[in-house]
Amino acid sequence: MKFAILAPGHIAHSMARAVSEIGKIERYAVASRDYGRAEEFAKEWGFAKAYGSYQELAEDPEAELVYVASPHSHHYEHAKLCLEHGKHVLVEKAFTVNARQARELIRLSEEKGLLLAEAIWTRYMPSRKMIDDILAEGAIGNVTSLTANLGYILPHVERMQNPELAGGALLDLGVYPLNFALMAFHGAVKEVHASAVMSPRGVDWMNSMTLIFEDGKMAVLHSDMLAQTDRQGVISGDKGYLEVQNINNCEEIRVYDLQRRLTIRHQVPRQINGYEYEVLSCIKAIEAGRTECEEMPHSEILRVMELMDQIRGQWGLEYPCE
Repeated sequence: MKFAILAPGHIAHSMARAVSEIGKIERYAVASRDYGRAEEFAKEWGFAKAYGSYQELAEDPEAELVYVASPHSHHYEHAKLCLEHGKHVLVEKAFTVNARQARELIRLSEEKGLLLAEAIWTRYMPSRKMIDDILAEGAIGNVTSLTANLGYILPHVERMQNPELAGGALLDLGVYPLNFALMAFHGAVKEVHASAVMSPRGVDWMNSMTLIFEDGKMAVLHSDMLAQTDRQGVISGDKGYLEVQNINNCEEIRVYDLQRRLTIRHQVPRQINGYEYEVLSCIKAIEAGRTECEEMPHSEILRVMELMDQIRGQWGLEYPCE
């Protein structure tokens, strides 16, 4: 599989490290608006070609799977460019700025029979099935609620602060607690209640989100780019509770009984850096002729984007690119 990276920024280095250790991947091409930057990245990670424009990459008939790592504000434009030129596409989270853009990309991928996936790595990690299995076994009984948070100190990162780039905590950080909740609770969401502290430039610095599901379950979520949080997820039932250490890349799963005694620790498998799982899932789907990955199907991509639209609507937050 000839793999290409569109926009070799910070996160693309992590992806390059993963694909450099996956046997099924040929590091084929890198594209940047700055040829020098693409060339430097290609040399560092062993990619065969470097391009000074995204159009050149899209027009290369040999590139097969393109990882789109540009800012959120440009995911739609760049994913569409690649799909229109017959490429399979893996788009970094958040998938797009809004659900309307997501629907259009999904329609295009299905029309052309091309894979379109979201690189929300927690959906693909082995820890996800481990959590599902623990819950299915009834280790903590009947589950009714969960909490999850993710916070890093990021006020110095321009991409996060800039509304033109669809900045803010929600699309970059809040997407993880949301996915954590939706992976554990599969029912329809009945109500969403959200609040935020906004920055002087008009993006959310921190937020809280409460989801109430039709089956009576509740998820209380938080994301923050001004403070370091414990990144913990807790799923609670009538026989105990389950703790996930770091919902952004699970390090350990702990189960506690009603006396709050630790009963078991589940260690997660060793990994390259976690990015490999989404790439391997893409390859599997492409080889099977599918347009979506089973771990994060198009219906779930839309579900997350629609919820984030609803949440932003409660804050009155609309990005200039919309």
